[in-house]
Amino acid sequence: MIKKPEDIAERLLGVPYESLDKLTKKVVQHVAGRRHISRNTAKEFEAKPTLGQRAADAVATFGGSWTFITLFATIMVVWVGLNSFILVKYDKTFDPYPYILLNLFLSMLAAIQAPIILMSQNRLAEKDRLNAEHDYEVNLKAELEIILLHEKMDLLRESQWSELLVIQKEQLKLLGDLTEKKIAAE
Repeated sequence: MIKKPEDIAERLLGVPYESLDKLTKKVVQHVAGRRHISRNTAKEFEAKPTLGQRAADAVATFGGSWTFITLFATIMVVWVGLNSFILVKYDKTFDPYPYILLNLFLSMLAAIQAPIILMSQNRLAEKDRLNAEHDYEVNLKAELEIILLHEKMDLLRESQWSELLVIQKEQLKLLGDLTEKKIAAE
């Protein structure tokens, strides 16, 4: 039975243990130690967000919602409607027609919101990388364990065949002895 990580790497992966990358070495050590490798990556990832990261996630969540779109559209309609009402009633406005002040506010909102959403997306990409790395570890360990199980099954089958051959030889010998006794008795 294989016990050392070096033996597992050489036998199952066909490469020297020293040439393996960090993740593969970790998996091989878990296989050798018969330890589980699964863990909850969500807890691991969510245990360390800073205040800024939580704020970025909140802004990205709100900025990508129907509530934000509805609120945003409502504010724009009210802005244009209020400007139009004041123009008709008093013949002057606080933001004349191409709505330059509104454009300024929209540009500032986009300039602030875009980097915050990108920060949140970077955190999600980091979380995805962590999950992909964990999936690789679990899949590799499962693959190595399956290979080991196949080897065990092959050994069991070979030993059973050996035992069956020994039993068959004994049966043939007993059958031969019975045949000789029957012939001698006649």
